[in-house]
Amino acid sequence: MLTAAHPKLPMRDKSATKTYYLDQLGFALAGSDDHADYLMLERDGVQLHFFRFQGLDPKSNYGQVYIRTNAIDELYSALLRKGVAIHPNGPLQTKPWGQREFALLNPDHNLLTVGQAV
Repeated sequence: MLTAAHPKLPMRDKSATKTYYLDQLGFALAGSDDHADYLMLERDGVQLHFFRFQGLDPKSNYGQVYIRTNAIDELYSALLRKGVAIHPNGPLQTKPWGQREFALLNPDHNLLTVGQAV
C-alpha cells in the first residue's frame, strides 16, 4: 500500500538549496546529509528530495510541487515576515477551483505552490 510521496526536484548547488529551505522556509534535514549530490529536507511531515543537476538552466526549469497546508494565512504571513520572496504571479489568493494558494520559486526556479481547500 502507498504511504507517502516525496517529490524529487533538481538543484544546482546543494548549499544554496539547503540554506533556502532551512533558513527561509523552516525545513530541517531528513536523513543523512553525507551525499554530495542528494539532499532530503522535511517540514511538518512533508519531505522534498533534491538531486544535483549541475547543468540546470533555472529559466528552463519546469520542476513543480504542490504542498497542502491547513494554515495557509498563518504560513503566508510568517514567510512575509521573514522576507521570503513570493512569486510575482503567486500572491495569496482564492482560486476558482476552491483553493487558497500562493507560490514561491526556489533558487533553481522550482515552483512551490502551497494551497488549502476553502
